[in-house]
Amino acid sequence: MTFKKLKDERGATAIEYGLIAALIVIVMIPAMQVVGGNTNGMYDRVTNQIVAAMGR
Repeated sequence: MTFKKLKDERGATAIEYGLIAALIVIVMIPAMQVVGGNTNGMYDRVTNQIVAAMGR
């Protein structure tokens, strides 16, 4: 009677997906900071233009 060695790669796959997700998050954080800064600057410029147009 021989037993085939069952290959269980679910743990390895979960770790791989976890590493991919962590890498995506590491890339997303600085990108979101840049986009947030640019958006904030845009709103500041729009606000300044509105205030200047109102003559205040």
